[in-house]
Amino acid sequence: MRFGIDVAQQRVTWDELLGRVRLAEELGFEGAWGFDHFQPMYGDGPGECFEGMTTLAGLAAATSTIRLGLLVTGVTYRHPSVFATEAVTVDHISHGRLDLSLGAAWFDAEHDSLGIPFPSTGERFDRLEDALEVTTRLMSGEQVSYEGHTMSLRDAQVRPTPVQRPHPPIWIGGSGPKRTLPLVARFADAWHTWGTPDSLVEANRRVSQLAEEAGRDPASILRASSLSLSDDDDTIRANVSAWVEAGWDYLVCGWPEEGAGRVEHVATEILPEFA
Repeated sequence: MRFGIDVAQQRVTWDELLGRVRLAEELGFEGAWGFDHFQPMYGDGPGECFEGMTTLAGLAAATSTIRLGLLVTGVTYRHPSVFATEAVTVDHISHGRLDLSLGAAWFDAEHDSLGIPFPSTGERFDRLEDALEVTTRLMSGEQVSYEGHTMSLRDAQVRPTPVQRPHPPIWIGGSGPKRTLPLVARFADAWHTWGTPDSLVEANRRVSQLAEEAGRDPASILRASSLSLSDDDDTIRANVSAWVEAGWDYLVCGWPEEGAGRVEHVATEILPEFA
């Protein structure tokens, strides 16, 4: 089992956030994950909330081994051509440590308050499909013409190409059977979703089936979910064991309210048992 950690990118100062990521790097976590929002999603009143892609750029310059990503970037926030160039930049700053995630976006209140259009569910998934096509094609470095559901490109070209070839690993978040899972099967190097091993049995089976239909090896798609570090030690061991038994590959550990000491304890005393 491989482990990343959600560094809880809201209601913290930059120095606190950087400290969390550097601690995770020292403790051997494979990845540090932020989120792609412009406002805190919980708690009362205003609070610090750093923009996602520029946060990754800053973290990339201040770390050396840990992989970096956002769970997940909403396709409503940036045109995919702009997003592709941002991602390539972060990939170069990090010397190839970017994990590139995409999702259809969901936080309508944030969109409304900031004046960002929030299309219907169907249109957002059309945009997600377009974003996956545009992002991966542009990272080839070749000229791209594309006529999609929601956008068009004409002889578009961006350079440099990313350090990771053909592109950074693509993560897709969600478990919707009609739109998300078919996109996972076509595009994803990693699939992240919430739930329990038991609740995700059918979705997991469906991803494998769709991948085979798309001519892909189902085993080439990493399965990822999440893990609470606030549970007691025995519960954490039982939860990780259940994910391992179910065939999952990667768990994103939530930053616990108990703080850095709890992270260090779990990372040194429990997680190595499953390495």
